[in-house]
Amino acid sequence: MTAPISIAPGGALSILSPDETDLLRTLDRIVTGWAEEDGTREIIPPPVYPLHDLEKFDVYRNFPHLQFVGGALDVAGTPPAPVAGVFARDDVELPFLGMPHSTCYGAYLYYENQPVAPDTTLTLVNRCFRNEDKYEGLRRLLSFQMREVVAIGSFEHTQEVLDRFTGRIERFAEALGLGLTKVAATDPFFERDGARALLQRLSPVKYEFQADGLAIASVNTHRNFFGERCRITIEGTGEHAYTSCVAFGLERWLAALSDRFEGDLPRARAAVTAAAS
Repeated sequence: MTAPISIAPGGALSILSPDETDLLRTLDRIVTGWAEEDGTREIIPPPVYPLHDLEKFDVYRNFPHLQFVGGALDVAGTPPAPVAGVFARDDVELPFLGMPHSTCYGAYLYYENQPVAPDTTLTLVNRCFRNEDKYEGLRRLLSFQMREVVAIGSFEHTQEVLDRFTGRIERFAEALGLGLTKVAATDPFFERDGARALLQRLSPVKYEFQADGLAIASVNTHRNFFGERCRITIEGTGEHAYTSCVAFGLERWLAALSDRFEGDLPRARAAVTAAAS
């Protein structure tokens, strides 16, 4: 993206107000509480990764339009300065860092080259970065927070976690009076002509929960794609682990709840707390 970005309402970036921050923190505590009920532990990932780590997941082939990459400034000579909000290409050394567009990658890299129990579950939250065609304030940002719950191990375990969280999301939204539509979607993780791609066409691997056309949560089945790429195996079997994840776009939940409660965020927060209990 070469045009200057904005933090104005409707811009690419947003500084959350105190009321927005309170509501976001409350939502995140609720989701992590659901995870803790299942005995899930939390990890803290870095906000950026070496390009060679993200490259393992084909993000630069399957999602090139969304990606941001970065490198250090070249200060060998006169320190460069931005002009009209941008640095010249020659001012920046070769990019070597990738900004993730999803949170769950940290879970697979954490367990890389390790055996795991067949019922392993982690939760993590991270900043995600997406180079979108347009931005719409909290509905669609360049940088936003995504909380995920990631299941790793047997295929049965990965599906049980998705089933439990699907029920939790639906009951939570119903208690809030927030109308959600569950929509089948696809992600191009798999080779178009491969066996996994065929399975994806026969049985959807991604479902989005949409509020007024905005996806605010999703449940995703990856089969053993990440297990193979990170060489994660199931203890006692040597088989590559299966994975799935549940994702919550926290700022997108704010947008949906702000619409639902007509901008009254303290009332939305009270309703969220009541719905969770």
